[in-house]
Amino acid sequence: MHRGIGKIAEAALIDRTTVQVRFSEVDSMRIVWHGEYIRYFEDGRESFGRRYGLSYMNLYEAGYKVPIVEINCEYKSPLMVDDRAIVETRFINKDSAKIVFEYSVFREANNTLVATGRSVQVFLDNEDQLVLSNPDIYLEWKKRWKIIE
Repeated sequence: MHRGIGKIAEAALIDRTTVQVRFSEVDSMRIVWHGEYIRYFEDGRESFGRRYGLSYMNLYEAGYKVPIVEINCEYKSPLMVDDRAIVETRFINKDSAKIVFEYSVFREANNTLVATGRSVQVFLDNEDQLVLSNPDIYLEWKKRWKIIE
């Protein structure tokens, strides 16, 4: 598996969702402000969670917080106001107690790749202590989707 954005790792599960670029997301140059792409990644994670049953609230109710400890974005081509974007979110399986996603954002009108990225989340318990082994809820989720046996 890789750590950079330039090469796509093999995804265990994939979700695609569409987002509408709003006027409030563009900067004075009339292109989407760079920070909004991180929000699009969040939209992708939430859509993925709804589709596959791995939502923040599911994990929180089981006693875990899953903060992002690493996130990056590589910009390829700008989105503009009124563009529609497709956010592809890929779950990258790791043996360690981490949730890793990779993202590709495409302009819907012509399928142009506009950004790629990666995020890493870890597990914290109710006392905000780092959990070093995979929580049972996460292992059961992986088994349900045949990511592990």
